[in-house]
Amino acid sequence: MLAKKDKEGFWQFAKSYGTTLGLTYGLKYAINKPRPEGRTDGLAFPSGHTSVSFSGASFLQRRYGWKYGIPAYLVAGFVAYSRIEGIHDRHDGWDVLGGILVGLGSTYLFTTPYQKEHLELTFNSGGGDYLIGLNYKF
Repeated sequence: MLAKKDKEGFWQFAKSYGTTLGLTYGLKYAINKPRPEGRTDGLAFPSGHTSVSFSGASFLQRRYGWKYGIPAYLVAGFVAYSRIEGIHDRHDGWDVLGGILVGLGSTYLFTTPYQKEHLELTFNSGGGDYLIGLNYKF
């Protein structure tokens, strides 16, 4: 976003990431599911680490394409796996799946593919003729 000077993308990311955080913590407190390793804090579903990592990965893929999305999804997949198979076994598969869906869904609500220029004005002259063109990319 910063390297491309993509202000619109910055705001899209802010909205999708904020929605991811809001949904994740809203669901954690609403569902109150205990963790598989026995902790009784009731905040297992959905996995917060998974939801934010998939929010970031899906934003990169949706906004800038698969060139950026594939490496980001690989990292997000590792994060999701580590939440199930980590040292403390903090989540089960449903928690991770919930995190993935929250992250992806929040991003797809607000993010559009990046286009550097939406409007292009052209001018051409030669042989006494003048041509003005307007090109708009949707």
